[in-house]
Amino acid sequence: MTVSKPPLDSLDVRLLAALRQQPRSGMLELSRQLGVARATAQARLQRLEDLGVVTGYGPDLDLPAAGYPVSAFVTLEIAQGALGEVARHLEGIPGVLEASATTGGGDVWCRLAAANMGELQATLLHLNRCPAIVRSTSVVALSEVVPYRYLPLLQAEERPVPSRTRRTS
Repeated sequence: MTVSKPPLDSLDVRLLAALRQQPRSGMLELSRQLGVARATAQARLQRLEDLGVVTGYGPDLDLPAAGYPVSAFVTLEIAQGALGEVARHLEGIPGVLEASATTGGGDVWCRLAAANMGELQATLLHLNRCPAIVRSTSVVALSEVVPYRYLPLLQAEERPVPSRTRRTS
């Protein structure tokens, strides 16, 4: 599956960075920070939403602070052709934060969270009740080394500067 990069220019990246730093900023404040007209900032944000680049505005959560300090990663080996069944099973388990089909030694990678080790064990047992899951291997995370991020990736590439905006660093 080949996915081409969406056409992000430097203004788009600056807008995303501003929203990441101050997600509750209004359009007027964003336009001031970016040095563009309010309509330009609004149009850019709408375009990013339409492209599916911006997918939501929910709050970021610190799961340990919210009462879920235990984090684990699970690799699943599944029966041939059973990805849909496994996906439906995983969606029904609240402690599964995310799951992805993968290459390599396993078929599906999951990230779990739990309030304590007993709850993690219960989640792992629930996970393994799916007949399509042949084997699971789990590891408990000790600490977060690099939190989820995307700005360094977007900012690492040289991007075109829109002709009607001033260049700022």
